[in-house]
Amino acid sequence: MSGLVYSTQQGRLCPDCGQPVAKCDCARTRPAARVSRAPSATVNPVPRDGIVRVGRETKGRKGKGVTIVTGVPLPAAELAALCTALKKKCGSGGALKEGVIEIQGDHRDTIADEMTAQGWTVKRMGG
Repeated sequence: MSGLVYSTQQGRLCPDCGQPVAKCDCARTRPAARVSRAPSATVNPVPRDGIVRVGRETKGRKGKGVTIVTGVPLPAAELAALCTALKKKCGSGGALKEGVIEIQGDHRDTIADEMTAQGWTVKRMGG
């Protein structure tokens, strides 16, 4: 086992036997014994328990704060409409990224009040 998982000559390699994935037999002969080393892409980091979480985040934004709204159990189209309504209510820009609504600036109180008025259970994240 070399730890090599990709080769420019052969493409993707099996991490167990080192053979090209197309020629690998270990996945077919031992499917239960093989454990995936990569995290699953289907794992959803956003909790979907019906509680809307509103917080503020500055990570990766050069110190600029954005208000984050997570945990809204709505389909994508309705979530986009909610994002647009919240942006208008706050008079600010924002985006919908991977099921998380981001509103530019610190609008935690405004968004929490608006979501509570719409009937959602709201919790504030952070301080």
